[in-house]
Amino acid sequence: MADPTVAPLLVAGGTVLDADGSRRADVRIGGDGRIAEVGPDLDADGAQVLDATGCLVAPGLVDLHTHLRQPGKEEAETIETGSRCAALGGYTAVVAMPNTTPTMDSAAVIREVQELGRAALCAVVPSGAITVGRAGEQLSPMAELAELGVTIFTDDGTGVQDDRLMRRALEYASGLGVTLAQHCEVTSLSEGSCMHEGEWSSRLGLPGQPAEAEELMVMRDIALARLTGARVHLQHLSTAGSVALVRAAKAEGLPVTAEATTHHFTLTDACVASYDPVFKVHPPLRTDADVAAVRSGLADGTIDAIATDHAPHTTEEKERPFDAAPPGMLGLETALALALTELTGPDADPRLDVAEVLALLSWRPAAIAGIDDRHGGPVVPGRPANLCVVDADATWTVDRERTASRSRNTPYAGRTLRGRVRHTIYEGTPTVIDGDATR
Repeated sequence: MADPTVAPLLVAGGTVLDADGSRRADVRIGGDGRIAEVGPDLDADGAQVLDATGCLVAPGLVDLHTHLRQPGKEEAETIETGSRCAALGGYTAVVAMPNTTPTMDSAAVIREVQELGRAALCAVVPSGAITVGRAGEQLSPMAELAELGVTIFTDDGTGVQDDRLMRRALEYASGLGVTLAQHCEVTSLSEGSCMHEGEWSSRLGLPGQPAEAEELMVMRDIALARLTGARVHLQHLSTAGSVALVRAAKAEGLPVTAEATTHHFTLTDACVASYDPVFKVHPPLRTDADVAAVRSGLADGTIDAIATDHAPHTTEEKERPFDAAPPGMLGLETALALALTELTGPDADPRLDVAEVLALLSWRPAAIAGIDDRHGGPVVPGRPANLCVVDADATWTVDRERTASRSRNTPYAGRTLRGRVRHTIYEGTPTVIDGDATR
């Protein structure tokens, strides 16, 4: 909840960009944490002024796929440190994945995450596990968790393998009005793999996961969405075949949405040639053709959202041999800049405009998460002031030692990117001012 005693703010000199379009306007935020006025050349009138000259003022970003590790693996990340990463990246809300220890499959754990989230620098929206312990054998108490406000359920990290159980989960979810998000992977095809199966896995002598391990489950869940009428959200699509399947499902009018991560449209399996475990992710980095298909899916609306799959791991864990290291990489602080650099630049193919990138990072994921009443909405009076101010032309170099995360596993260290968050405002309070977190 917004603090009613916070000082009023004026975001001055920027260009407001939201789903309604672009216009030159200042934004006044009241002490109730809501937008009070939007218009050109507003008077400060005693408010704290945040300079947005030359910047875009947009709805805060929303991540559908964040691993905050707490409870259970606080040595890699906590809700506090992860939310600081999020704020620095322009996020005002993140959906926390349930593969914590213990799993987020009970009211007690959901309440714990919600309570810890009250002190975070962004909204922490807990997802619930589809099955108890993410073991794929017994449905979690979805109705009880939905009563606590859980809108998305997923066994992320493990796809639900049992077809009948997944059908039951979808039928149950349909009655509750919640969304099931699926990590699409048939384990009988992927077991023992540590990268994409193809030319590079053969060269490197590493066991590979075929694209079909993902595509078969995408195909199954689309069929189950058709059967049950339930909403299905497909997580971190990584193959050309998966994109084609979702495109056909949408043409059919099925209630299917999808996300892609930044690393699946910026990196390929050729990166694994270094044997550096920082490039080990789940699903694995794929081929140039797959990257091109994911980019096309983002451009034509097949893929609804860009997610980070922010997955921190300690240095000790990530320095294991490639086949033994855990999969995952950091993403919250670099996602916006990667998307602007890779998707809007002169060499991008296809090329998106900045508004399309912000839609993929803000208002579309907010709608999928069911939080668009608070995040991602238009910048208009009366709305909660969850905003980010972005200098789309600023360049900066990724430094793994300067991340706010407790972990350091970014594959983009030393890379120069375009686009940087100048300010982030969460519920009317600045969490980032001039590129620095306020706490």
